[in-house]
Amino acid sequence: MANDYVFKDQLPVAPLKLAALESCRELAEKVNDHIVGFRRNDIEELKRREADLHYRGYDVNSYLLDCECPRFGSGEAKGIIKESVRGTDVFAMVDVTNYSIPYTVNGYINHMSPDDHFQDLKRILGASCATAHRVSVIMPFLYESRQHKRTKRESLDCAMALEELVHMGVSNIITFDAHDPRVQNAIPLSGFDNFMPTYQFIKAVLKQYPDLKIDKENMMVISPDEGAMDRAVYLANNLSVDMGMFYKRRDYSKVVGGRNPIVAHEFLGASVEGKTVLIVDDMISSGESMLDTAKELKERKADKVIVCCTFGLFTNGLEKFDEYYSKGFIDRVVTTNLNYRPAELLDREWYVEADISKYMAAIVNSLNHDVPISTALSSTEKIQNLLKKYKA
Repeated sequence: MANDYVFKDQLPVAPLKLAALESCRELAEKVNDHIVGFRRNDIEELKRREADLHYRGYDVNSYLLDCECPRFGSGEAKGIIKESVRGTDVFAMVDVTNYSIPYTVNGYINHMSPDDHFQDLKRILGASCATAHRVSVIMPFLYESRQHKRTKRESLDCAMALEELVHMGVSNIITFDAHDPRVQNAIPLSGFDNFMPTYQFIKAVLKQYPDLKIDKENMMVISPDEGAMDRAVYLANNLSVDMGMFYKRRDYSKVVGGRNPIVAHEFLGASVEGKTVLIVDDMISSGESMLDTAKELKERKADKVIVCCTFGLFTNGLEKFDEYYSKGFIDRVVTTNLNYRPAELLDREWYVEADISKYMAAIVNSLNHDVPISTALSSTEKIQNLLKKYKA
C-alpha cells in the first residue's frame, strides 16, 4: 500500500461510518474494503512506533453503517439507522441514477427515480444529522445537475437541492465530474468537492491498448461539444497531444424531447487521419451526439475512436452502440463504476470499466483525517508517473 494513505500521527476527526443507500451498496462495499486495507497499513506503521490505537476506531473490519429505507404499501418510506452514530463522521452515499430498484405502490410496481433516491438520502440524513459529529454526502452523479441554470421561466433544481442538503446539516458534498461545477455558487459557505476521473480513464485505456503511441502524430483528444472543453484541454495537456472539438448546430425553432434538435456536428481542429482519438465528456445519456461524433471522426479516417465518459447512463439502450461497434465507428467505450450499470452492459465487447472505488476510498479516508486532499490525490502527478512507467 502506498504511503500516501498512511497519516502517521494524524487522528481522525471522529469514528468513520459509511451510510450507503441500497442504490450504491456494491460501490460502497468496494470503498469500505479499500479503507480497511489503508488503515491496516496505517496500524502497522503506528505499531512500529509503539503508538496507541485503541481510541482511533481503526480496529474494525467494516465501516459500513447498518441503515435502510423501507416502504409502506402506499409508497411512503422512512429512514432507519440500526446502530448509534453519536459522535461519528458519517458519509452518506447515494446513486440517484440507479433505476433497477423496484417498490410497490398500491399493488403496482414502480422503479425508483432520481427524486425517490434523493428523498431516501434526506431520510437517512434526518435520522443521523442530530447526533453525528459531522455528516457529508457522496453523490457521484449530482442530483439534477443537468438543470443547473435558468433559461426563461424554469426551476433551478440542482441549486435548490444543494441548499436543502446544507440546511439539513450536511457539512460537505462530494461529487464527480459535475455537469457544471459552478452550481456550487448556490452554497458558497459550505464544502463542495468535485473530483475528476481523468487518471482512471488513462489507466483503463492503456490497460486495454498497451501498445498505444502517445504523441502528437498518433493521438488526439476530442471534445464532443463546447461544454466538455475543460475536460479535453486538461487531458490533452497531460498527454502532450493536440485537441479538437465539435460544436452542435441546433434548430432553435423546435423543441424535441425537452431540447432543441441537433442539425449537424461541425469539427474544429487538425486532421485526425490515422490517429487514435479520445472523446471525453461527463456522461452518455441517450448517446446520440457521442455516436454522431464518433462516426464523423471515423469518416475523417481516424484509426481508433475511444469514448471516455464518467457516467454511462445509456437511457436509450445499447443497441445503437452495438450497431456502431459492428460498423467500426467506435472501438471502445470507457465509463466509471460510479453509477448503476446493467449486467448486459458489462458483457459488451466494446465496454471498458474504469474503477473509481480506490480513489473514492482515499478521498473519504483523507477527509476523515482532515488532511489536505490535493497532496495525496493529485491527478496530474499520478498521470505523469503512469505515463513515465508506460513509456519506459
